[in-house]
Amino acid sequence: MAPRLPDFDLYLVTDRQQTAGKDLAWVIGRALEGGVRAVQLREKDLGGRELFILAEKMKRLCEGYRAGLFINDRVDVALGVDADGVQLGVSSMPVGAARELLGEKKLIGVSTHSLAEAKAAEEAGADFILFGPVFETPSKAVYGKPQGSGRLREVVEKVPFPVYAIGGIKAGNIAEVKESGAAGVALISAVLAAADPLAAAREILALWKG
Repeated sequence: MAPRLPDFDLYLVTDRQQTAGKDLAWVIGRALEGGVRAVQLREKDLGGRELFILAEKMKRLCEGYRAGLFINDRVDVALGVDADGVQLGVSSMPVGAARELLGEKKLIGVSTHSLAEAKAAEEAGADFILFGPVFETPSKAVYGKPQGSGRLREVVEKVPFPVYAIGGIKAGNIAEVKESGAAGVALISAVLAAADPLAAAREILALWKG
């Protein structure tokens, strides 16, 4: 079977605490209108029922723009709303177990913070990884000091599948990330916290494609 490959440049990760008071669905809708084609629903404080209801709403939004929806960690919720895939962490369900439940057509991403974790994700059968934090960012401080674009480049060169940079990604460092050979960028606040999420998404995508 041909390898499953993500077909997006910008992977928007949700955090309804970072929308500056704006409704999350409105923000995601504007971002999708601005060109975002992949959304990861990551609201770890929500219980199963609340997360499922929000996931259903996000699925309808994403379908309207032919965008992919990924659920962070919760394979059951991903199955329940027929999401396009899941994003797993190093302490989540093993990739192989998630694959058995999801099947071959769904995409599985793994969040990694070292070359060893990236290689382990590859060997386990992940379809792509997030690597970071690349730059300084409060949301990823728990994962240690920024890795820098040099470490990102090393991971890109040593794992043969798509690597997305995450952590402190914004318009001002898109060019540096692109030079590393990354497949794209994953981000939160640069779009969610923007006064106009549509314009912010368009700017980042234009910089990436440019």
